[in-house]
Amino acid sequence: MYYGAIKNPDIANGPGVRVSIFVSGCRNHCEDCFQPETWDFHYGSRYSQKTTGRAICAALQPIHIQGLSILGGEPMEPENQKDVWELIRDVIITSNSGKDIWLYSGYTLEELLKEKKLQTDYTREILNHIDVLVDGRFEKDKKDITLTFRGSSNQRIINMRQTMKEPSEIILSKYHNLKHGGTEDCNLLMDKITTLNGKACEKIAWDQFCSGSDH
Repeated sequence: MYYGAIKNPDIANGPGVRVSIFVSGCRNHCEDCFQPETWDFHYGSRYSQKTTGRAICAALQPIHIQGLSILGGEPMEPENQKDVWELIRDVIITSNSGKDIWLYSGYTLEELLKEKKLQTDYTREILNHIDVLVDGRFEKDKKDITLTFRGSSNQRIINMRQTMKEPSEIILSKYHNLKHGGTEDCNLLMDKITTLNGKACEKIAWDQFCSGSDH
């Protein structure tokens, strides 16, 4: 597997302050994809579980880091699944404080569960051990810039811990209906600003922050 970038910190692809990896290789080729260079399976740097994987696990250790986000490209292309699963496994093993794991896929959950061409020995392991799946291709005609953590309205933010107990029913995450500028979104942004200012254990009141007072 190759990867195009690792972002640390990342505040755009899931709640809280995160570490994100953008893996390479994608066959979906969505129109107006924001990074088509990642369609190439050999774009960027070669992934190594011993070096890259360990570095990501180490980056997740600070208390202010909420979790890991895995994006693409397409993490669930069959060629990528072994390395993606081993990364998830190692994050779970090394994360004493229970970091959450988000995975973005252009394939829907139904496709991942039913289409043989997508399934490997690692597909179910991945789906059973992530906390959230953001699924579905980006659809240009359904683009909605007000949505948080997804680009088009067809995409779903799925609570995988609940859904995989009974896959016949899709349980959406509490973040699915979150929109930019809403009260919940502002609260999330405030938490991220607080954390990035080195105050992971302290909440700053909004009026204090806007006043520019020294904290």
